[in-house]
Amino acid sequence: MARVAVLLGGLSPERPVSLSTGAGCVAALKRLGHEVGEIDPQDEDWVEQLKAFKADKVINVLHGAWGEDGRVQGVLDYLRIPYSHSGVLASALAMDKNKAKAVLAGYGIPLAAGKLMDRHEAAKTHPMAPPYVVKPNAQGSSVGVFIVREGANRPPEQLLDPDWTYGEDVLVEEFIGGREYTVAVLGEEAGPRALAVTEIIPAGEWYDYNAKYAAGGSRHELPAKISSEMTGKMMRWAEIAHDALGCRGLTRSDFKWDEKTGKVCLIEVNTQPGMTPTSLAPEQAAYLGMSYDQLVTWILEDASWPR
Repeated sequence: MARVAVLLGGLSPERPVSLSTGAGCVAALKRLGHEVGEIDPQDEDWVEQLKAFKADKVINVLHGAWGEDGRVQGVLDYLRIPYSHSGVLASALAMDKNKAKAVLAGYGIPLAAGKLMDRHEAAKTHPMAPPYVVKPNAQGSSVGVFIVREGANRPPEQLLDPDWTYGEDVLVEEFIGGREYTVAVLGEEAGPRALAVTEIIPAGEWYDYNAKYAAGGSRHELPAKISSEMTGKMMRWAEIAHDALGCRGLTRSDFKWDEKTGKVCLIEVNTQPGMTPTSLAPEQAAYLGMSYDQLVTWILEDASWPR
């Protein structure tokens, strides 16, 4: 059995999701007989807490800025503590949506057309013909994302909100209609292995923050009722994306597919997918016969240094 530090909570707007994910992982680790220390980087002395705990390994379940963007990973590298999920470079790349797209485009993965803009510039006039999507360039969990619908008379005024806390750079992308899909990937020694394709059917208009994490916010169709050809394509693209960005451990790639137009694109790669009661990665693992505790064990055994 090991001494395992779980990094949870953190400083980003995704803190509640991280706390929920952390609670699940902590409970699993305790069931498995490990000694567990919960460490929240919201505390100013979290590094001292981590050193004092003398962890054999760290499971990092932080989400968003300061958790999955390479900064915490850099601290763990400096401390030479084996940790889970992706390392500094892959975490930073995947978190920066614009830079990730630049890398993935070189591998032939289909992506939505778009551009990086200062949020104030994007609010002056329509950056592209509606409908389009505006998202913070370095946030996850659909935080700060909104759709400008066809026929909208005004540019996105939300970007001028004085309480905006999602960074000055936003990614403006064409709106891809159709359905939402996701693919979890395990970074195994033999290479990345996609688990399955899930169709996500939100209760509301689209797969926003509430649809992702609120009870009843969405319904999951697993396996997705799509052709074996499209299933194979999405799984292969998810594996390529995992590898192209240099990811380690568990990732999840999200897709949109409009069957009417044939347009399909990868939306983003999540380097630290949620492990909450409504999360998609553990659901796909369970579909293949891997329980929640077994998935947590896999993540723990995969932890290493350097990443």
